[in-house]
Formats: sequence, structure tokens, C-alpha cells
Amino acid sequence: MLIPIDFKALLSHIGEAVIISDRDEHILFWNASAQRIFGYSPEEALGKTLSIITPERFRERHSKGYFHTMETGKTKYGNTLLRVPALHQDGRSISIAFSVTMILDDQDQPIAIAAIIRDETERFQEERKLKEKLATLEKDTQA
Repeated sequence: MLIPIDFKALLSHIGEAVIISDRDEHILFWNASAQRIFGYSPEEALGKTLSIITPERFRERHSKGYFHTMETGKTKYGNTLLRVPALHQDGRSISIAFSVTMILDDQDQPIAIAAIIRDETERFQEERKLKEKLATLEKDTQA
């Protein structure tokens, strides 16, 4: 038996952030998990560019990559999880992991990009602490 699925409802309530942006990086879709992770309500985020969540030092590089992806219709992050810093609305840095998929029109031309994003701030901080402990232990062992 085929069960009808309301995909908009699914995307709206899924545990990962789902952000869809158009050819010019303007946000078209922003789910509840995006609000939880980044702090912006949908009303605050929709229509803004992705720069609201991109740290300033990475904005130029991000935009170049974004527009190149839109021109070519190809991304290397469709099957690869990318881990990067991001910005919360309150200005603090967070760590995210995401993958993207291209949204194409009827002529297979890119019209938008959908990103599926997970907040990995806690995991990243724990990993950093473990690396620091390991470095300290290695230093103590060598001494």
C-alpha cells in the first residue's frame, strides 16, 4: 500500500536544518530546525542571503563556490559531508556539517540549492578537548 507523504511537512519538522536558497543565495525555505540551530525565525531568514549564517572571513569564498555551482550545475558536496564554522544569530560561532543537493528546472538547469545541516558544535568541542589531552599526554611521554 502506497502511503501519501506530505514532503513539506516532513522537511518542516525533520531534526536537521533544511535551507533552500535560490540562484542568488536568497533563502527560500527555512525549517524549524534551522531556527533552532541558527536562531533566526523563518520570517527573519526568508529573503535574506546565506551571509547571515556564514562567518565574514568565509563569505567571499562561499559565494564564489555557490555561484560556480549554480553556473555548472555540479557540486562536490552532494555525497560528501562538509564540516565548517557558521554563525548563530547572537554572533557566536557554531560548527555545522552539511550536504547539498541541486534543485533543477525542467531543462535540468539549477534554480536552487537545498542544504541539509546538522549542528556539530558539541561534538567538535569534545573532539578538540580529546586532541588537546592527547597532545598533552604525548608531550608528557616525550619528556
